[in-house]
Amino acid sequence: MQKITGGLLFFGCLFLSLAVGATLWRAGWGAGAGVAGAIGTLGLLGATCALAASVNDKRQLRRELAKVKEAHRLLADAMESTQGALTQLAQAIESGPLSRTDALTGEVRMLEDMVQQMNASIEERLANPAVPDLRATNGKVNGNGAPATVHDALAEGRVDLYLQPIVTLPQRRTVYYEAFTRLRDASGHSMTPAEYMSIAEEEGLVPAIDNLLLFRCAQIVRRLGRQDRKVGVFCNISMASLGDETFFPQFLDFLGQNRDLKDALIFELGQAVFEARGATEARNMAKLADLGFRFSIDKVQTLDLDFADLQRSDVRFLKISADLMIEQLLEMDGAVPLPSKPDIQAADFAPLVRRYGLELIAEMVETERQVVDILDLDVPLGQGHLFGEPRAIKETVLAETDPPSEFVRSTLHSVERRLRH
Repeated sequence: MQKITGGLLFFGCLFLSLAVGATLWRAGWGAGAGVAGAIGTLGLLGATCALAASVNDKRQLRRELAKVKEAHRLLADAMESTQGALTQLAQAIESGPLSRTDALTGEVRMLEDMVQQMNASIEERLANPAVPDLRATNGKVNGNGAPATVHDALAEGRVDLYLQPIVTLPQRRTVYYEAFTRLRDASGHSMTPAEYMSIAEEEGLVPAIDNLLLFRCAQIVRRLGRQDRKVGVFCNISMASLGDETFFPQFLDFLGQNRDLKDALIFELGQAVFEARGATEARNMAKLADLGFRFSIDKVQTLDLDFADLQRSDVRFLKISADLMIEQLLEMDGAVPLPSKPDIQAADFAPLVRRYGLELIAEMVETERQVVDILDLDVPLGQGHLFGEPRAIKETVLAETDPPSEFVRSTLHSVERRLRH
């Protein structure tokens, strides 16, 4: 606005000076007198405008100084008020009744009793595990698993790594793998997470499984790196691990010592788990992100996601089942795919995901027909049995990689101490 006003004043002064010069010339004073009069008038008007501007600037400066002084006075009053409140708080703490301390002591004692009861319950379960009759089940564990079987598999290192490829579309070139853990019972039967995870959660062993999975993934990444294969590995991590005060520091320390893995290891969580994260879990996710590691969300239940929250949380991959995308984008019968974004059409979904820095992966792809549909939706990556089932990594392959680090030794020692103490 100041530039516009200055321009108008300049042209006004110029017009007035030209008018004076023209008047002198028409009055018979000659062209020289007219030019001199125009220049003189322009100079006089310019000086007057400059003086007026200087006076205006001084007035504005005085007003700004008055505002600063007033703000300083208000700040000083606020600081004085805050200091008084802090003094009163300190006095209240020093002279507070001892009954409050007694109450807190009682609460602490009650918590100690609860912890002791929990420990006794765990020790009782460990001392009397429900061992299944392997002969009656042909060497297999039922769907609910058994604590003793899970304990023995972890303590004896019967933890296998399975990898499933994630491919580019339509080329179907493998660019990532997803890693899965499988526990083996004494008979050699491989147990899926559905069989052992509920027991592991009840016994507090999920962080140990996550740590072992992490190390196995690191082994594979190292081996692929030696073969000049730039392939990333998706490694599942649980909220139990992110919130565990014992395991997470070991987890973070190991990754801090292996920051070169940040471009190859991606930590994956389910949508429901991610959205239910607490302050501790969110803070620990941020610590992993500070080291340069990225996150992936799978088990997506709706396409109407909070993409801004995913971006803020350093999520870089979004896995959605092929059937869900086809159902909510291609077979919607005129319905709006994203109620929170009614202007987004089916063809806009993939560009929307990319706009928030996310790579879209169609998972659970089982048929060629699904591939045709997800290509119509401009999905760049796919995962599913059509492109390759999870395959076990041979022990000999893992044995050729680096020996276990102190991180793994401490993890195994912690598991054994808990299971056998």
